[in-house]
Amino acid sequence: MFQSFLTKLIANKPAFIGALIVLAMFIISWLAPVLSPHDPSAISVAQRLRPPGTQGHLLGTDSLGRDILSRMIWGSRVSLKVGFVAVGLSTLIGLILGALSGYHGGLVDAAIMRFCDLMLCFPSMFLILAVIAILEPSIWNVMAVIGLTSWMGVARLVRAEILSLKNRDFALAAKVLGASDLRIICRHLLPNAMGPILVTATLGVAGAILTESSLSFLGLGVQPPTPTWGSILSEGKNYLHRAWWLSLYPGLAILITVLSYNLLGEGLREALSPHSNRRY
Repeated sequence: MFQSFLTKLIANKPAFIGALIVLAMFIISWLAPVLSPHDPSAISVAQRLRPPGTQGHLLGTDSLGRDILSRMIWGSRVSLKVGFVAVGLSTLIGLILGALSGYHGGLVDAAIMRFCDLMLCFPSMFLILAVIAILEPSIWNVMAVIGLTSWMGVARLVRAEILSLKNRDFALAAKVLGASDLRIICRHLLPNAMGPILVTATLGVAGAILTESSLSFLGLGVQPPTPTWGSILSEGKNYLHRAWWLSLYPGLAILITVLSYNLLGEGLREALSPHSNRRY
């Protein structure tokens, strides 16, 4: 089964390319201290706004003379950390609430789904901006707020999967044998629902990275001196005519990373679908 899944994923060229880029991003962020040619926070007024390729600065420098390549490499750590921690939190909340809602039904289902509908009524970005404006902007607050405001889709998906699985023979047999509700949910239902959840989580990482970059661009994300792609992009808007590289490189990094996770997510959806016979 795993071999069939892997064969489908590799055969899907866009998904395979996306997976390679995602893997490359992991390696780059992990080896940031080794790959970074300069200290990302080192200021040199004499080197300010140097174009790409000047005096050992492959991607140029910013208005304070800091090396853009080094800041981009270290910024990848922030983006990946926020993406995975925020999605991990939202997926955990969605799993718990969705499983309880789908398995128990009745008043529990109604209460959880109405709360989910209430959360969906608020535009997520405005809700995030409001909470971040009240709290002190930091990487932990950003991760927590993104995770706590993006669990609704996972909860609805898990609920739908549990509703379709809980009356299957294997679940009814476990119940007849005296298994507890917690054991049935964790041991029998959720493992059979992990395919769609994995796809949703992969796509959610792309959304979390984009949200973090947007918050950093607005100055409400991770605060200086920690480099982030959004903050580099925000500085670049003040120098569009003099230093185009300040906007181009972080913009491309965000675009390529988000696109890669979307391609990988779509590839996982195709590979995990039992009815997929698509040729690539």
